[in-house]
Amino acid sequence: MSWAVEEWKEGLSPRVLQKIHELESQVDKLKKERQQRQFQLESLEAALQKQKQKVESEKNEAATLKRENQSLMELCDSLEKAKQKISHDLQVKESQVNIQSGQLNSSKKDIERLEQELKR
Repeated sequence: MSWAVEEWKEGLSPRVLQKIHELESQVDKLKKERQQRQFQLESLEAALQKQKQKVESEKNEAATLKRENQSLMELCDSLEKAKQKISHDLQVKESQVNIQSGQLNSSKKDIERLEQELKR
């Protein structure tokens, strides 16, 4: 088969044959270069696809973290409001205790005074 492929070259001058050989070598070189570039392109496309998946995954993670952060902020707000309410309730109760303590002291004094009067 190789002989049939080469048959058309019979009778050509050495200069023309040399030029044909150079062109064939150049074609082979270009084919190899094309294959290498095709491989590089496929490798780059695979890397790009992997990066796209990574970016998508990170976007999903960021969205999840954003939702979690929002939920935690709402929880913190709720806890802060509860703390303020408890603090207010504590102040009210302390005030009531102080009033009742004052009333107790006043009642004790009244009792002491009445006991003194009874002794007289």
